[in-house]
Amino acid sequence: MKQLIGLSIVFALVACDESHKPDPMPEPDPNIMLEVQITNLTLGQPLSPVTVLAHNSDTTLFNIGEAASVALETLAESGDNSPLLDEASTLAASSGEAPLGPGASEVLTLDLGTNDASDMQLSIVSMLVNTNDAITAVQGIDLAALAVDESLSFSTGSYDTGTEANSETAATIPGPAGGGG
Repeated sequence: MKQLIGLSIVFALVACDESHKPDPMPEPDPNIMLEVQITNLTLGQPLSPVTVLAHNSDTTLFNIGEAASVALETLAESGDNSPLLDEASTLAASSGEAPLGPGASEVLTLDLGTNDASDMQLSIVSMLVNTNDAITAVQGIDLAALAVDESLSFSTGSYDTGTEANSETAATIPGPAGGGG
């Protein structure tokens, strides 16, 4: 988590009257900024625009063995992350601007404002484009344990959302492997 705080200490002894007091020091910016770097380490698998969400611990993107939400189904089948970005339970969200090809990286920034990070978690999800309904994700990263300027690295897992039959034919895959964009 990267928290931007400016602090400057100056010691000076100056004899002056009340009319010559220096301006007070500006307050540090209390906003918490989080930078997330995503690197596609796959061989030939583009990712849909990556979705990064900050949420409380009551929110999960998915539970293994349970049906996917409509928002996750939309992402898994078409790469459209707008329903996930619009969910009310999200404290902050960011999205990549375009699909992320193999070997490519991008940095997404979340402005967490002055929210209390003690119950804040981070989740990252993207569609595996050359599939009919698979995603790659990591969810529930505890942000309370993250110190200022500390960095963490995670590898995401791959999941079949189970929202479509697994034909994996070119006609059912929206990505380049199926002739799509």
